[in-house]
Amino acid sequence: MTIQEAKFQYLLRLGDSSLIIGHRLSEWCGSGPILEEDIALINIALDFVGNATAILGYAATVEGNGRTEDDLAFLRGEREFRNLLITEQPNGDYAATITRQFLYDVYTYYLYEALKSSKDETIAALAEKSHKEITYHLRHTTEWMYRLGDGTAESHERMQNAMNDLWMFTGEMFDMDEVDAILIKEGIAPDLNTIKEKWEAHVKPVIAEATLQVPSYNFKQKGSREGKHSEHLGFLLAEMQSVHRSFPGAKW
Repeated sequence: MTIQEAKFQYLLRLGDSSLIIGHRLSEWCGSGPILEEDIALINIALDFVGNATAILGYAATVEGNGRTEDDLAFLRGEREFRNLLITEQPNGDYAATITRQFLYDVYTYYLYEALKSSKDETIAALAEKSHKEITYHLRHTTEWMYRLGDGTAESHERMQNAMNDLWMFTGEMFDMDEVDAILIKEGIAPDLNTIKEKWEAHVKPVIAEATLQVPSYNFKQKGSREGKHSEHLGFLLAEMQSVHRSFPGAKW
């Protein structure tokens, strides 16, 4: 695998994860628990979609086959997507959305912090911009972790159920393969073992303060790096890609 091929695959992982989590959050539009939170979620969704647009645009440039960010977003099948499995999980109730978002936000906070030092100047610049947004995302979800985890008996139960369901998807965040090895050697991507240490040191105290417990099982779901996804992604893509596929090449 060449450096160019590795970089393209890595950019797909970053861009696809942002795109899919952004779409998931956009599904809350008009359905948030309170008006202020409805607006907050949509603004966060827009941040992720904006990040995905920039990263997938750079991925298309790196690939060099004439494709655009729209082609990568709307004209690939689910086996071609490289988003983390946790990003495609359904919103569920608000506790599930917050738990999913918190676990992912801590990961992206430390990942993009490290990417600001990437030897690829474009990746470093994109990470610099995105990290400012992620800092807000993380503050927002952390506050809700405390509020719901240490809230009423019902909110606590819902948060713990969400944690039990979603914890299995956190392990693959830190899986590494040939793509990572090549880019780590070139100083383009960080070692995910270091990110994992920071993630655990951040996540576990918040969970404890929210009066929640880390699930005791060791099982983890994985497969996104090979394009193996849960049953949820196909339905999400069918909705997300429907207009573009119905009116190919349309401009406005």
